[in-house]
Amino acid sequence: MEELRKKGTLAKEASVILSTATADAKNQALMKIAQAFLDSTEYILEENQKDIDEARKNNIGEGLIDRLTLTSDRIEQMAEGIRQIAALPDPVGEVLSSTTRPNGLEIKTVRVPLGVVGIIYEARPNVTADAAALCIKSGNACILRCGKEAHKSSMAITKVIRDALKSVNLPENCVNLVEDTSRESAFALMKLRDYLDVIIPRGGAGLIRSVVENATVPAIETGTGNCHIFVDESADLDMAEKIIINAKTSRPSVCNAEEKLLVHKGIAKVFLPRILGALSQKGVEIIGDEVVCSLFPDATPATEEDWGTEYLDLKIGVKVAESLDDAISHINKYGSLHSEAIITENAENTQKFLDTVDAAAVYVNASTRFTDGFEFGFGAEIGISTQKLHARGPMGLAAMTTTKYKIYGNGQIR
Repeated sequence: MEELRKKGTLAKEASVILSTATADAKNQALMKIAQAFLDSTEYILEENQKDIDEARKNNIGEGLIDRLTLTSDRIEQMAEGIRQIAALPDPVGEVLSSTTRPNGLEIKTVRVPLGVVGIIYEARPNVTADAAALCIKSGNACILRCGKEAHKSSMAITKVIRDALKSVNLPENCVNLVEDTSRESAFALMKLRDYLDVIIPRGGAGLIRSVVENATVPAIETGTGNCHIFVDESADLDMAEKIIINAKTSRPSVCNAEEKLLVHKGIAKVFLPRILGALSQKGVEIIGDEVVCSLFPDATPATEEDWGTEYLDLKIGVKVAESLDDAISHINKYGSLHSEAIITENAENTQKFLDTVDAAAVYVNASTRFTDGFEFGFGAEIGISTQKLHARGPMGLAAMTTTKYKIYGNGQIR
């Protein structure tokens, strides 16, 4: 597509300048962007409301509406995230290792930007800000392609960012938004090998699968969140209830929300009626195995498909585990390698769970809702990688770099 080729050319040119920009120059740009968001709150909210109105007209679900919606507080959070990114050390130029060979060659391993990063995401306009800021700080130009539901909001955010970049003499084309929201533009971006160095999907299972299966540009898979909490026999049940309610109901539409609850059989008769009653009072639909349905008659019987499903809604799958090993086996079979948690007072069980559960983030006595770049101290995140190369978990600045060997000699030949 002509639009993408043009944006690719401009982004590649901008990336050369940004890759050598000083930390001070990049930080100045980020602080300018953060303030510009606050100064442009009314404009951004007006454009966001147009997206929301259109989404409601098209009968979009409330979970997606929640992801789409911006508020003054959320814009303040966007600005604060960018300020935090500005305060972090610049990863570019960091020397990871330095060795001198017997022949006198000095070899240094140094962090460098990836180059031009493509990011495809859905109805989350805040991703526009997070992705752009992380790319700027890590010296990468970016080409962003949002879902049509968030297009007006993302256009407004991108305009604010580009104007701020120009005001501090950095190329506005460091940040580019694809204006064509057709399916064809998404597929074209996935194949923009002449311009993109990497592509990162951020969204639901369908989007991620499409990028992984169709991209000819190297892709980093940011996966879905079929997150589990296992309540061990030794758990503090008051703590368990508090954590489960938070993980499921605080924001059910996000990927770090709890989707499955596993309870040790030794405490099932005591704890399940209590926790499922509390969840039901919060409007959560209970999907359960046979034991759960016998203890909580309002539960709907679970199917095999339920155990692997990310609901992103006020719905939870609940199962009684025969043992710690049974819970770990279930998680490793049905989990999405995102975030898993155990509630326990048993040190041996804690260590076994941490060591054997296969996930990017594994928690002990804490909510899965903390799997987030902001909460991990990264300022923001480009996404949460559930693969094992080249990054895993919340992707902050370091994950947006690669390495280069710099070799210093004084006439050596081989």
